[in-house]
Amino acid sequence: MNDFYKLSAGERIFRVVNIIIITFLCLSVILPFLNIFALAFNPGKDAERGGIYFLPRMWTMENFKKVFEASNIATAFGVSLFRTIVGTISSVLLTAMAAYALKSKTLPGGKFFMMIIFFTMLFGGGTIPFYMLLSNLHLTNTIWVYIIPSLYSAWNLIIFRTFFQQIHPSLEESARIDGYNDLSIFMRVIMPLSRPVIAVIGLFTAVGHWNDWFTGAFFVRKASLRPMSTLLQEMLTSAEAMRDTLNQAAGSTRYQLLDKIQITGNSLKMATIIVVVVPIIIIYPFVQRYFAKGVMIGSMKE
Repeated sequence: MNDFYKLSAGERIFRVVNIIIITFLCLSVILPFLNIFALAFNPGKDAERGGIYFLPRMWTMENFKKVFEASNIATAFGVSLFRTIVGTISSVLLTAMAAYALKSKTLPGGKFFMMIIFFTMLFGGGTIPFYMLLSNLHLTNTIWVYIIPSLYSAWNLIIFRTFFQQIHPSLEESARIDGYNDLSIFMRVIMPLSRPVIAVIGLFTAVGHWNDWFTGAFFVRKASLRPMSTLLQEMLTSAEAMRDTLNQAAGSTRYQLLDKIQITGNSLKMATIIVVVVPIIIIYPFVQRYFAKGVMIGSMKE
């Protein structure tokens, strides 16, 4: 506090404005989550009457019971867990290996390959050609449709390449003198030094796999191969139909319908958000110490 009064008038105003802006931004993120929490743990019948903001008016677990009542929820959770773990590890490893090769200034055609990779970020073939490609490769209706098409990401590759270029070449030269080959240098020298970028790319990749419902909805017909996000999306669709029915009902008819049900589309939606988000929130603290450093990749050059 004493340091604050030592500042000039302009610096005090600047600091106060910064605090106000940061507080407003924090509230804009926290308050919606509190509202989701309140609606998820409040009975749907009561929540439809309004007045629920940051705390449940009546506590209940019925919304979550409805989410986990689905007969194939355990199978869907297993599919999501498998694709997230296998897809994240394989994608991070293979993308890092490709980036390590492309960061070499002596690689023949390195600039050409980077131009082609960057070109894929600007243009896409579209959903129908992509489906035809997956079908011809016999990937549709298999567990590998979640993993193989997403093994490489041009954006992640560029981030890895930028980070590897900042590692001093003398480390690799010393390893070569000790008799290490390229693979040994990559696994024993480069990867241990790349924990920040691995944490960032790994977290983003895992979140992408965990939250992806589109692939299971459009490229997989077997119910046993659909991930949890797709299953919950289907449940939300049916719940939204229930909510539309309530909204179209008027006056006493609407309240008669509310008296007959405990779970509504909105309450089920909020419970679903909690179920999907919590696993990622649990993982984040374990990579937080690397995350702050990793997000600054490429912002400084020697």
